Amino acid sequence: MQPIIECNHITHHYGDRLIYRDLNFHVEKGKILGLLGKNGTGKTTIINILTGYLKPTSGNCKIFGESMQNISTKNIARIGLLLEGHIQHDFFNIHQIEKYYSKFFPNWKAEAYWNLIEHLKVTAKQKISTMSCGQRSQVALGLLLAQDPELLILDDFSMGLDPGYRRLFVEFLKEYAQKEDKTIFLTSHIIQDMEHLIDDCMIMDYGKLLLHKPTEEIMQKFRRYDLPKEIDKNILNNDSFYSTEQKSDKIETYSFLSPKEVEEKVTKATGERIKIESSLLSLEDAFIGLTGKY
Repeated sequence: MQPIIECNHITHHYGDRLIYRDLNFHVEKGKILGLLGKNGTGKTTIINILTGYLKPTSGNCKIFGESMQNISTKNIARIGLLLEGHIQHDFFNIHQIEKYYSKFFPNWKAEAYWNLIEHLKVTAKQKISTMSCGQRSQVALGLLLAQDPELLILDDFSMGLDPGYRRLFVEFLKEYAQKEDKTIFLTSHIIQDMEHLIDDCMIMDYGKLLLHKPTEEIMQKFRRYDLPKEIDKNILNNDSFYSTEQKSDKIETYSFLSPKEVEEKVTKATGERIKIESSLLSLEDAFIGLTGKY
C-alpha cells in the first residue's frame, strides 16, 4: 500500500541557512505521526512543504501519490489543515460558523463538529471573537473534523489549552482517528500530550532528521544511564550514546542499548565491572536525552 505522505531527499535553505539536508520519511495510512523538535529545527517548514505553501530547495513531497507542487483539486479536498489554531470569520457565533462552512464541503459531518463543541462549555450563540485562545482552537478543529478529510495536518494543535482540555482533546482525537481510520501528521510543543496520542515519532535536529521510530519502541527501549563519576566519560563518545554529561556525583548518558549491552561496553572499555543504574523515560525526557537540554 502506498504511503499517504512521502518526502524524498528534501533539502531546504533560507538564504545561506540550512534547514534540512536529504530529509526522507513517509507516513502510512491510519497512523498518527508526531513531529518533535526544538525551536528553529524546521517543524513549521515541513508543514509548509507538506501543504504546498513552500517549495523545497530540492527533493519532492507527495501526498496521495501526487507531488504537492502539482496536486489535483480532488486530492486537496482530502486534506484538512489546522495552522496554530487559526480561525477566520470570528464575527460569527458557534452555530453560524458551522452553517457557513458546511456550504463548501459536500461530505460535511455536522455531528463531528458538535461532538467536540459539547466539551467547550459555551453556548451556540456565543461569538468566536469572545472566546479564549484555547476555545477558538477547538472550534477550528471541530470545523476541520466536520470536513471529513482523510489526512489531517495539525500544527501546534493544543496551543492555548489548559491541562484538562488538552487531555480531553487528546483522547477525543485518538478515538476519532481510530474510529474513522484517519491519518494524522501533527506538531506540538507539549510533548506530554504526544505520548498519549501518537503512533510514530519523528524528532528533528538542526539540519537533519534525528529519529523516526514507533513511540512504543522509544518508551520501551530508550533509557537514561547513571555511571560513577570516576570513569572517563570519553568511553561513551560514540553513536550508541546521547547527551553524555558529567555531573557532580555521576555521569549521565542516554541510549537505546539494553542495560546488559551498556554494561558489556563499559566493562570492555574500563577492564572492570562498573555499577550502572538505568531508568525508563517519559517521551519528554527521551526527547531531552536525544536532543540535549540546550
